[in-house]
Amino acid sequence: ALETLKMFEKKDSRVKSAAATNLSFLYYLENELAQATNYADLAVNSDRYNPAALTNKGNTVFANGDYEKAAEFYKEALRNDSSCTEALYNLGVAYKKLSRIDEALDCFLKLHAILRNSAQVLHQIANIYEVMEDPSQAIEWFLQLISVVPTDPHLLSKLGRLYDNEGDKSQAFHYFYESYRYLPSNIEVIEWLGAYYID
Repeated sequence: ALETLKMFEKKDSRVKSAAATNLSFLYYLENELAQATNYADLAVNSDRYNPAALTNKGNTVFANGDYEKAAEFYKEALRNDSSCTEALYNLGVAYKKLSRIDEALDCFLKLHAILRNSAQVLHQIANIYEVMEDPSQAIEWFLQLISVVPTDPHLLSKLGRLYDNEGDKSQAFHYFYESYRYLPSNIEVIEWLGAYYID
């Protein structure tokens, strides 16, 4: 893929931008941040209105820990294409890193309106409500998530923990037991179930 894409580097700016965008993404996936950054810069310089290029540039900046600057690239990508779901998702993650929780929640709620059954989006929303210490909302969103991925043992045990913290032992038992069925080697779940049976 890298060889093929490099052949397009010498073409006109729009083709060059598309090739550089894909090269940047491939290098990013391989965790070669220097190369990913070089190609992200080339893609953005070739076509400043390419939302994928701007998102990739934001990702390389994000990987270097500059969440504020990454957020700027994601916002620019969204100004060029308001339907760029990758930029919106990554903007939400950047806001979480910056502890701008309300803005992060706003991004993920907008995404949820576009991608109704996205497990990642549902998880982010539920997690934000956990961070905001709103367990009833967190449970509600985790329940939506469990309808999308019903066999995730970690999610089931998280629901068990949330119900346990709320004092609802029967619901907690139900979710811990379901988690145990799918992953019988999770020591925390086994300990909780053991203590429940002792009680």
